[in-house]
Amino acid sequence: MKRAVLAMSVALTLHMPVAAQDYSKYSPEAATKEMAEIATAETAVLVPMRDGVGLSTNIYKPKGATGPLPVILWKTPYNEHVPRGMTQQLALEAVKRGYVFIVQNERGRYFSEGKYEILGYPQTDGYDTLSWIAKQPWSNQKVGTLGCSSSAEWQLALAAQNHPAHAAMVPMASGAGIGKVGRFQEQGNWYTGGVPRNLFFVWLYGVDNPLRAELPKGLDPAMRARIAGYNDLAATKPKVDWNKQIKHLPVDQMLSDLGEPPATFEQFIKRTPADPGWRKGGLYHDDMGWGVPALWFNSWYDVSIGPNLELFNHAQAAGTDKEASANQYAVIGPMPHCQYWQQGPKTVVGERDMGDTSFNTSGTIFAWFDRWLKGNAAAWPAATPRVQFYQMGANRWQNAASWPPKGVEPMRLYLRSGGGANSLNGDGRLEAAAPPRGEAADRYRYDPMNPVQTVGGGDCCNGGIVVPGAFDQRGVEARNDVLVYTSEPLKTPVNVSGFVDAVLKVSSSAKDTDYAVKLVDVAPDGTAWIIADTIFRARYRDGYDKPKMMEPGKVYTIRPTPMATSIQFGAGHRIRVEVSSSSFPKFVRNLNTGGPNESESKGVVADNSIHHDGENASYIELPVVR
Repeated sequence: MKRAVLAMSVALTLHMPVAAQDYSKYSPEAATKEMAEIATAETAVLVPMRDGVGLSTNIYKPKGATGPLPVILWKTPYNEHVPRGMTQQLALEAVKRGYVFIVQNERGRYFSEGKYEILGYPQTDGYDTLSWIAKQPWSNQKVGTLGCSSSAEWQLALAAQNHPAHAAMVPMASGAGIGKVGRFQEQGNWYTGGVPRNLFFVWLYGVDNPLRAELPKGLDPAMRARIAGYNDLAATKPKVDWNKQIKHLPVDQMLSDLGEPPATFEQFIKRTPADPGWRKGGLYHDDMGWGVPALWFNSWYDVSIGPNLELFNHAQAAGTDKEASANQYAVIGPMPHCQYWQQGPKTVVGERDMGDTSFNTSGTIFAWFDRWLKGNAAAWPAATPRVQFYQMGANRWQNAASWPPKGVEPMRLYLRSGGGANSLNGDGRLEAAAPPRGEAADRYRYDPMNPVQTVGGGDCCNGGIVVPGAFDQRGVEARNDVLVYTSEPLKTPVNVSGFVDAVLKVSSSAKDTDYAVKLVDVAPDGTAWIIADTIFRARYRDGYDKPKMMEPGKVYTIRPTPMATSIQFGAGHRIRVEVSSSSFPKFVRNLNTGGPNESESKGVVADNSIHHDGENASYIELPVVR
């Protein structure tokens, strides 16, 4: 009985919301000083891969520790030879807790040898690194992988390898490591619904340096470490006004127009979502199996929350390793990309007050590793909720045994109007009653040279062209090429948690065009908060491997990529859906020609329609917790 009470106490202490960690007392200099006092460091160690390439690796071991120790591996394409920011704080905390903490640069980055590739060859370099760690006398042969964004994404394909030393993982905001999973085929965030995202173009400018500086081969290890202490081999590229450059046409010359040599961007921009080239890199695909217990950290205003949650469910159902599938847990906060340590008592996301979002992120991570790397079962009790998620609107943490939570039922709301849903001043309605035959369609003109502006939502890593988060959409809704459908004020709260699906009946004068959908929470004062958004390219309506042009005026069914969220639409609030054909600069504009969009410079105007006429009803389905 006492043991059960203790286990429950530990679960509540570690996993329920608590005051956010205060790292403000640690300046980078103070953290570096303390690390030097408590750890021994080996820097710029070349860990050999199967092809002879060496990956630069820093190893931090607790001073005075005896016996083999558990290891946490942080692998990165970024300049973290000297750990900084949250990497530095986690390394310090890990060493204090008796872990060896390793920071390794991906192949082709900084002091690592070889040719760079996005995700860093996880199935070979990742596997070989684990094998090397397991053979070291200071290793207990149990390794946990940890990281956010690029330091998380490579972990996914590695998990499919089921390396015997890969005991546990904590992938945080890892969507760019997902190729295809379930209903999502976004190929590492390159697409949403077959529409390329601009964020990667900006990101690759900073990261992909094919003509990079390298140290001479064959240097004495002590000399490598010495040079690494004063020369980080970091490229400093000319600054770019991305708000201007992102408009460049054709898209496939966006980086070469800056004088950049051909590299990854030029390879990827030629691909379609079904190109077999996506299977040759480091992306994880859902036919690869799953072999590692995982603690997932995701967030509602990140770039790819939908694929992340789909993969969480897939990992539980994979069954290739029963222990791994039985031990998948998720934490989902309301923040943008990788801001888990910014959650606290007074959180504002974009412009919206989200209340007290405090969560013991670091404590939860180390409790997870204590369970799997140290064998301390009490650190992660069986009572720990499978899913801990922040419900926006209600502004509270919730627990669930699955995603979506049990008891969720679909609530279908139809897009209705008298044919004039254009703009916030139109007659668009969102109703439970299906439209009758003969109800007029809504029509709008989409000009790719004057696209609808992106304001908030989920995004990241884009050079400032889009600020992610909850922002008021009324400026966007003033446009005549945005259709706006709004419910009556709610008499009681509506709790939505899960995947949000839309079905649109569409037609166009163009051979191909895009359809963008946005879910909005309208406050009593009229503020229209963006909750989630998605987009879909019409040519892929029959499958990404079966592109097909539209016939002018013919009605087609479009099923955009699902959105994912948890939001309480409060009493007095209204539910709103927006439909348009662009969201720029988040997504590449469709030029409406039906041709190879990314290599074209001139577009045509499309007259697009959304139908809601009897059997041609358009609607949205909300997963409602009754």
